[in-house]
Amino acid sequence: MALLLPTISIIAGLVVLIWSADRFVDGALAVAKHLEISPLLIGMLVMGFGTSAPEMLVSAVSAWSGKPELAIGNAYGSNIANIALVLGMTAIISPISVKSTMLRKELPILSAVTLLAGYLLIDGNISRIDALILAVVFGLFVGWSIWESKRKKQNELENIDLSCIEEINKNHLSLSMGIFWIVFGLILLMVSSKALVNGATVIAYSFHISDLVIGLTIVAIGTSLPELAASIAAARKNEHEMALGNVIGSNMFNTLMVVAIAGLIKPMPYLSHEVISRDFPILLTLTFSLFVFGYGYKKNGTINRYEGIILVSVFIGYMVLLFNQAHYGVKVAN
Repeated sequence: MALLLPTISIIAGLVVLIWSADRFVDGALAVAKHLEISPLLIGMLVMGFGTSAPEMLVSAVSAWSGKPELAIGNAYGSNIANIALVLGMTAIISPISVKSTMLRKELPILSAVTLLAGYLLIDGNISRIDALILAVVFGLFVGWSIWESKRKKQNELENIDLSCIEEINKNHLSLSMGIFWIVFGLILLMVSSKALVNGATVIAYSFHISDLVIGLTIVAIGTSLPELAASIAAARKNEHEMALGNVIGSNMFNTLMVVAIAGLIKPMPYLSHEVISRDFPILLTLTFSLFVFGYGYKKNGTINRYEGIILVSVFIGYMVLLFNQAHYGVKVAN
């Protein structure tokens, strides 16, 4: 009975978090349309931010509340869930064909960004300098994306993003309503993030489970639900590259900006060694697996159903490992 309110807080926080992220994106796209800003450019950046907004807000609130491992667990756990669960489930439903030149360029960039994150993490802490480096790299990536989109206006992603924007913005919101949903959506994002973090923290302490494990599991899966819903919907419409691009963009945001925001708010010293010895190696392996599955070298790559099953199996095994270690740790402590 004591855990009823924290459980309600987590469930309500997740529901409102996902709903408000959608409203925020709707509003941003409506404002971009009325201001006649390039729909391709705004679609890429706003939608990428929109699906990562839950991770950003949860990690920021966690860092501000003095829970750095919940913040880092949410960021890296979401990346693991995005690749292993989201892309795995999507590939099982419909094999993902990788055709776009831009995505083939972004895959090695994601791998390089992940290696950079690991290098900064190897000393067991995320300082403000580390966070600033990640933020600068994120800015460079955004700048490159803008330059690339202007240089190759006929890229295959242009048609995909335009159709996606039309689908999301089908209600043709007015400029005033667009601004309203940006402001109101952001307020709801902050409130629901706080509710989710508070609920998860209470439950973690009740079962003597670390903030890191809660961040890697319940919070990470919950904040990855927008990516899961978007990718499955894209796969059902045979928009395979949209599904893959959604995950690549989200992981870029999580690895760079989500960790950067949390680190700039409050440095994260003395992180658990499990982050470096267990969680990051799994993330790195999955990222390079995505590169191998999706790149295809001299031909179009494909993430097929068998590879999707492998990815989902890895995710299930990872969840079992986390909870077994958490249970073992509790027994040892007792």
